[in-house]
Amino acid sequence: MATLLHLDSSFWPESDSASRSVTAAFRAAWEEQHPDGTVIYRDLDADPIPHLDALTAAAGFVDPAEQSPEQAAVFAPRLALVEELESADAVIIGAPMINFTISSTLKAWLDQVIIPGRNLAAEPSTVKGVPVYVVASRGGSYAQGTPRAGFEYVLNYLRSTLGDGLGMEVDFIVPELTLAYSTPSMAELIPLADASRARAQEEAAAKGKTAALEAARAAAA
Repeated sequence: MATLLHLDSSFWPESDSASRSVTAAFRAAWEEQHPDGTVIYRDLDADPIPHLDALTAAAGFVDPAEQSPEQAAVFAPRLALVEELESADAVIIGAPMINFTISSTLKAWLDQVIIPGRNLAAEPSTVKGVPVYVVASRGGSYAQGTPRAGFEYVLNYLRSTLGDGLGMEVDFIVPELTLAYSTPSMAELIPLADASRARAQEEAAAKGKTAALEAARAAAA
């Protein structure tokens, strides 16, 4: 049975959030192909993951059979998050840009699930080749050639972390200019923002369907 891991990290509700509305479109397309499939959903804003601390981090470097009772107790929730990721046939992540980078809640999740020797700097990584789709919404445009291209720390960071670090297959969906709806000086950009969001919705639906079909083919192989 196919499994989708769906993460949202926006602090806005879906009605006001570009990233949430686009991840929802991806999920709807996935579920249409897999009505009996499994969706693991985490709202990292409503139910944030604890930040990694010294004891939990250290436990990740110890063989489970050799962990102290205290290490085993703090490592168990972290292991559950890692196993959720490892169980997924595909992952969809809502990662809106906040102050030029990802939210602290998404960073906390990443810190918990990345374990050296298991999925980072591991051959093979336990999530190698798993497709991960990132909805990287942003208030302006940070594309190459724009004035703020050098401030873009979402795509670059997640491409390096998820792709180069964990060996996952990373794909981005990027709704832009979302601040046009609430910033008077950007009002003239609303038509471009509308077009960007519409493209992102269509792209998410298409990629959700494709990811679902690929998961089905892999299961049948």
